[in-house]
Amino acid sequence: MRKHAAASEEESAINMTPMLDVVFIMLIFFIVTSSFIKEAGITVTKPEAEMAEKKVRTSMLIAINGKNEVWIDRRKVDRSALKPVIEGIYAENPKGAVVVQADKESNAETVLEVVDAARKAGASEIAVAALKK
Repeated sequence: MRKHAAASEEESAINMTPMLDVVFIMLIFFIVTSSFIKEAGITVTKPEAEMAEKKVRTSMLIAINGKNEVWIDRRKVDRSALKPVIEGIYAENPKGAVVVQADKESNAETVLEVVDAARKAGASEIAVAALKK
């Protein structure tokens, strides 16, 4: 009787290995296909614009505060080091757009310097953030 009970328990056991394989494959797929946005690290008061539109693919946010300080990935970046820093981050996701978040109080010269550095770093899609009026 015992041999018969042990044999039926082995037959009714569920093999979990294929299910775990599928779960791990799905996890790898989601990690590989997801894109990560590099946050600026500071809050900026954006100007208003009538022609503002939403960008879908963003890979990097660059913030310029009212004191004309540039922030990328929660770090204050010296303006002379903008191009190499942008190149390094943009290399991780070259298909995304670079968004410059300039404060109302920042100078246009600083904004143009950041946009120029992003272009020299290889970014083809650059936008300046604004609030819709």
